[in-house]
Amino acid sequence: MSFDTGAFLLQTVPFARTLGITFDKVEDGYAACRLPDRDDLHNHVGGPHAGALFTLAETASGAAMLSSLGDQLSRAVPLATASTIRYRKLAKGEVVAEARLLGARDEIVARLDAGERPEFDVAVEIRTTDSTLVTELTVSWTLRPI
Repeated sequence: MSFDTGAFLLQTVPFARTLGITFDKVEDGYAACRLPDRDDLHNHVGGPHAGALFTLAETASGAAMLSSLGDQLSRAVPLATASTIRYRKLAKGEVVAEARLLGARDEIVARLDAGERPEFDVAVEIRTTDSTLVTELTVSWTLRPI
């Protein structure tokens, strides 16, 4: 039986469920999820609100991180420590976030094994369904030993 990272994340982060985020794919160090086009998520110019876009990206980054490092949860708590975001273009309609873990799993786990608190980044791109890049985000994560 395989572990469903997307379902786990949506269960443990209720705000992502509130926005209606769904997962398309989660695999080793990668996640893709989408935000529906709903009026209650729109801003004053008719696109997804910046906060909704950020939540989508941060959710994707967490799933990408957990898909590679979720087996470390018994000894460390994952925490987002920083993020940078660039809004490139007004999004219209449903949007899809793709996240990729930038750090090497083996190096991150080795630092945790050494008693350190590893820090690493996850890069996220948000695109419209026609593949137009609308937002880029980098989330910095750490694993805090328990």
